[in-house]
Amino acid sequence: MFTGIIEEKGTVLRFEEGPKAWRLKVSANRIMEGLNLGESVAVNGCCLSVANIDQSTVSFDVVGETIRHTSLGKFKKRQRKSLTMGSVKGLSDPTDLPNVLSVNLERSMRSDGRFGGHFVTGHIDAIGRITELEARQKDYYLRVEPPIGFMKYVVYKGCIAIDGISLTVAEVDKSGFGVYLIPLTIMDTNIGERKVGDEINLEFDLLSKYVERLLPSVNKG
Repeated sequence: MFTGIIEEKGTVLRFEEGPKAWRLKVSANRIMEGLNLGESVAVNGCCLSVANIDQSTVSFDVVGETIRHTSLGKFKKRQRKSLTMGSVKGLSDPTDLPNVLSVNLERSMRSDGRFGGHFVTGHIDAIGRITELEARQKDYYLRVEPPIGFMKYVVYKGCIAIDGISLTVAEVDKSGFGVYLIPLTIMDTNIGERKVGDEINLEFDLLSKYVERLLPSVNKG
């Protein structure tokens, strides 16, 4: 379980295919303290298990299901691009990513720690797309459109996790929703690096999904 309060931005170093899974290698600082093999870390909101630790880097195994249903699949596309660029530019290791990519990192919640944000499971519900990203007076506005059928989980003033970031829904319409970002969120997460058209991981409020699950049985009763 996570809170949606990002601890730091990590830098993606490698994303390569292994015999049973893809391996994502990230450089990090703050989360490395006391980190152990097998622990859960939210990477752009996706709950991944630590597979290897090496000084200032941490590696995660990423299975096909995660690649297919989250925005982490874009790293696979970027890795293919690096193979092509490697043959042209003579990269020493063609599986090194050619451009700097950052990811939001959060360790799993401690039972004796303070709780901020909201309950985030690390299980991505859908991939949304950014349709607006602009400064409005002293605010920064972000509008997202999820796939068809998911707006039923979005509630005005409710919680939502975008790439693992706990945010409050400020606007809702038929096809999308908007949130406002404070400067600290822009600075401490990778949301400030996003642009219109980018895909982002969405996890809707857990309570809304439980309510939907219970409603059919209530109506029948």
